[in-house]
Amino acid sequence: MTDASRPTTEITLLERQYVIACPPDEQDKLERTARYLDRAMQGIHAQGKVVDRERVAIMAALNITHELLETLEERRAGEQSLGELSERLEKALADAPSR
Repeated sequence: MTDASRPTTEITLLERQYVIACPPDEQDKLERTARYLDRAMQGIHAQGKVVDRERVAIMAALNITHELLETLEERRAGEQSLGELSERLEKALADAPSR
């Protein structure tokens, strides 16, 4: 497939348009992701401390990555807790007198 025939989607970040190569079945996800990133960038830009688009994008990427890592850590902790509960339940069932 040549670049000219590659499906693309237009997104907006900080009021600037970007054309991104994207398969049609991924378009909704890309648009949702772009809206999330744009909100993050708008929030940083609105604070007025960072105005350069590249720096805003880097700060947004760092913030989103932090959110992701926190979520993954919480998920792992939840899975570990669930595993421990499962082990306790199995032990309790094994130790229970049979009828």
